[in-house]
Amino acid sequence: MHRLLLVRYGEIALKGKNRRYFINILQDNIRSCLRDIAGCRLLQLDGRLFVEVRSDDIPACRERLSKIFGIVSVSPVLVAEKSPESIKEAALNAFREKARAGLRFKVETKRVDKGFPLTSPEVSSSVGAWLLQNIPGLVVDVHNPEQLLEIEIREKEAYLFTEKFPGPGGLPVGVSGKALLLISGGIDSPVAGWMTMKRGVTLEALHFHSFPFTGERSLEKVFDLCRILAGWGGSCRLHVAHFTKIQQEILEKTPEKLLVTLLRRMMFRVASRLAERTGALALVTGENLGQVASQTLESLRAIEQVAALPVLRPLIGFDKNEIIAVARRIQTYPVSIRPYEDCCTIFVPQHPETRPGLAAAAEAEAPLDTEGLVNTCLESIETHIMS
Repeated sequence: MHRLLLVRYGEIALKGKNRRYFINILQDNIRSCLRDIAGCRLLQLDGRLFVEVRSDDIPACRERLSKIFGIVSVSPVLVAEKSPESIKEAALNAFREKARAGLRFKVETKRVDKGFPLTSPEVSSSVGAWLLQNIPGLVVDVHNPEQLLEIEIREKEAYLFTEKFPGPGGLPVGVSGKALLLISGGIDSPVAGWMTMKRGVTLEALHFHSFPFTGERSLEKVFDLCRILAGWGGSCRLHVAHFTKIQQEILEKTPEKLLVTLLRRMMFRVASRLAERTGALALVTGENLGQVASQTLESLRAIEQVAALPVLRPLIGFDKNEIIAVARRIQTYPVSIRPYEDCCTIFVPQHPETRPGLAAAAEAEAPLDTEGLVNTCLESIETHIMS
């Protein structure tokens, strides 16, 4: 037996003349996400998106839909003919499994088809009375119901649902271009990537690996984090750049207090060049303001100076507890806290410069073969497809 899942989208509906483009991308993402569920079909009925799925596959299908950006909520629905009698019978079927003595309920009706003979309040009243007559022990409570029955009367059919499962909202991945995420393996950068995807951006990721200073366990964390992000937006290309040579050169030839600033500037140079190769239009980082020494306004300015592309910082105003809350929600937190350091944390000086000037940063880099180091790092990049 097949059932329908109603798929609701939110701000897409406000896109005016571009709405069709956004909906088409959302439909493509839904089809891609559900392609291996046998007998699953995406339908457009009465101006609504539905997924037709076998009853046994509803939980798995619903779980996947809950991770597609652009979807606000999902509801299993019963379809009824557009007549008062059919709607009442469907309501009774929808409520039988949930009924119990003392259950407080409410019926809400949305009448899209204004030609239907009953008004929305009349439908709600009629259906509510029918349920009271046929299911003993129900109690009407219009202010604080335990169970809500929603009815939509549209052009061709009526749809009834008693459950609403939340989706992530936002915009469908793919409508806002591509960006390159600098992913470290910590808590912040995966959250920044997730929030960027929520605004419709397709992500590729770049990780700087410093073997033997960082080991395979550190790299494994990043692979696992990218797999989690891929679960929200399709496959993700992860680029692993070998950064050891650059770190050694900076450690040997530059002032210790500027170590973090100079390492980050080199990362931004490599990332900018890679982004140009891959068609990315921006860089994404997990930086926020004031969390560590490299995240003062002066440090951010000195680091971003060398970037050839816009730098997106979705977490700029978040505190750590807010970031952790999102990391727990998207299930990256348990991976991020594994005790394996990345190249951003192993060489932090005891007294880093918190307010580096642009001239001081440029002067400190003078002994380095910046272009040669960037080219060597780019040549070392290995690319992996995560899904």
